[in-house]
Amino acid sequence: MAQRVALDIADGAYVNLGIGIPELVAQFVPADREVIYHTENGLLGMGAPASDAQDPELINAGKKPVTAIPGAAYFHHADSFAMIRGRHIDVCVLGAMQVSERGDLANWSTGADDAIPAVGGAMDLVAGVKTIYVITQHTTKDGEPKIVGECTYPLTGRAVVDRIYTDLAVIDVTSAGLAVRALAPGVSLEYVQERTGAALIAPRVLQLVEV
Repeated sequence: MAQRVALDIADGAYVNLGIGIPELVAQFVPADREVIYHTENGLLGMGAPASDAQDPELINAGKKPVTAIPGAAYFHHADSFAMIRGRHIDVCVLGAMQVSERGDLANWSTGADDAIPAVGGAMDLVAGVKTIYVITQHTTKDGEPKIVGECTYPLTGRAVVDRIYTDLAVIDVTSAGLAVRALAPGVSLEYVQERTGAALIAPRVLQLVEV
């Protein structure tokens, strides 16, 4: 999934990667493309995680060790969010608990009494970044759809998701509904629809996910 997302990030883009699978996207960006990574704790020009000689004070928003590329800039937390809210970041890749057919995103809490008490920077990211990509398994561990007609978990943002990448398909959120862009090898549209809690729109020609 991360490799497929990486292919859709344009050369020269400023990108924020969420915690978890989205962090893997940086490993798969084609060598002929330059992508500048932003982390909301105050670094623009984030490099790959350091394998040795890690600096405990140089971490990303997920508290994982990173490096800084030549020309990187450090700045105050408030300035970092000014970049986000000012729409200076081109792409953000996030995980999801649920995505609705309108592109509503729920990715921070189930609403349970013992759930995470705060949303973190996700609300700012989905409101301020120009393009929002979501990476998620198509269903929960119990087989319940994560792509649904209406989100039942607390929302991170309304109508903010542009494209969804799952282990089964790549799906665009459009004004007409959820349009399947590509299918994973060996996966049929019918199989994906059975595991989706909203109607899918099939294009005339289906692509296979190739990485």
